[in-house]
Amino acid sequence: MATAPDPDEELLTRVARGDPAAVRALMARKLSRINGLAVRMLGDATEAEDVTQEVFVRAWRQAEHWKPGVAKFDTWLHRVALNLCYDRLRRRREIPTEAPPEQIDEGPAPDRNLEAADVGDRVAAALARLPDRQREAIVLCHYQELGNIEAAALMGVSVEALESLLSRGRRALRAGLSDMR
Repeated sequence: MATAPDPDEELLTRVARGDPAAVRALMARKLSRINGLAVRMLGDATEAEDVTQEVFVRAWRQAEHWKPGVAKFDTWLHRVALNLCYDRLRRRREIPTEAPPEQIDEGPAPDRNLEAADVGDRVAAALARLPDRQREAIVLCHYQELGNIEAAALMGVSVEALESLLSRGRRALRAGLSDMR
């Protein structure tokens, strides 16, 4: 079975040559998705920005060594982001804090979109309570819009195992949000 050509191959070649326009194009193409993945996995925008920055630093370093046809660059980029997120989640468990840090809410005024924000917060909290692998499956398929085959490959599981994780994750989310109906 032949693999489809990597849509990022030409950009990576140009990035490896130091082409600033290619760097900007690759950032424009990938930044928001990778940052969105990190935000959903970590639940913290500041930490997500740090992860996103590290992902792209690694991408620049890898660009000249990239071997086309071995794996799709987008899959590799997502795997790097997930690994960095899991590293941070493990560190959180190892270092308990007595009180959460003070954070300034830079969002819209409290009287605007209050209900939508509450729903979003409730969904984010329910997502954060899922076991890591279920959350990863939900984020990859529903938020990152990856197909089951690509998400399963990224997670290193069979499509059937991914579907099981998705099913259990969806059930847990429904149960955790049942009072919102």
